[in-house]
Amino acid sequence: MQISISKHGSVTVMSLQGDVDSSSYVNVIDRAQQVYDDGARNLLLDLSKVPYVSSAGLMALHTVARIFMGQPVNIKDGGRPAFRAINPQQDVSVRDHVKLLSPQPPVLQVLDVVGLSQLLDIFSDLETALNSFPAPAA
Repeated sequence: MQISISKHGSVTVMSLQGDVDSSSYVNVIDRAQQVYDDGARNLLLDLSKVPYVSSAGLMALHTVARIFMGQPVNIKDGGRPAFRAINPQQDVSVRDHVKLLSPQPPVLQVLDVVGLSQLLDIFSDLETALNSFPAPAA
């Protein structure tokens, strides 16, 4: 798993390359937490080079969304974050601050099955995705 970070105005793009699974999910969470701690509040997750997302990978995406909603992420003894359901009606702010870019068809299918595609906006074009974030406060 390779993770690269780039900045586009007020949006941080976190590009993932490789499978997001039990061997890499902690790295995804840690990098997202680091980016958030460094002041980023808008995150675009580029999944265009992610061929596979396991259940651990889904937990990582869920946890990243929670981080960017400003919710604390409690890590249990085994290194896994405590799982808390995200309610699309109550947690509407996640749509404003975390979005997905270009998931491959098998990944998109998994996101659909578990409902993350209903919670997070998904884009196929970088420019459109970047423009979908709220304008920074003046």
